[in-house]
Amino acid sequence: MLDTYTLTYVHRRRPPFVVVGCFQVILFVMHIAQLIMGALNLHDCPREPFIPIYLLVVGVVTLLFSILQCLHNCRSAWSCLVSLFVFCWFIAGNVWIYSVYEPNYNKTASPHMYCDKTLYLFAFWTMNLNYILLGFSLFCPCCSCFFVLPLPYGE
Repeated sequence: MLDTYTLTYVHRRRPPFVVVGCFQVILFVMHIAQLIMGALNLHDCPREPFIPIYLLVVGVVTLLFSILQCLHNCRSAWSCLVSLFVFCWFIAGNVWIYSVYEPNYNKTASPHMYCDKTLYLFAFWTMNLNYILLGFSLFCPCCSCFFVLPLPYGE
């Protein structure tokens, strides 16, 4: 016969609100910075002119999408289309940024083959940060198995 303390299931905790909030604040600040860097340096990378455009578009689209998600909490075909666009734009950004790795930063040496150092390194490291945050978000659900709490039968 089973008593009330027999374990029947395992309850898993959700990630703490602080972790999720910090994660969202980091992304929000990063997207604002991408928008600003893309807008300020729109013509400062003739080696790959799509890098500042990538930063500008990804900043605007993800900020608007995040704000709309917070305000309306909508899950619709619209949000699926925007997510698909952001994913495709992310892939294109990878091609544009990593294909010219270590461009010439000297504008006077070759005016058509340079890229502003601050712009390029910002784009490069925000792309790397995207991968780090993606890995962290995939790893965190695996960490939740360490927060397993046995609950008594009937609770």
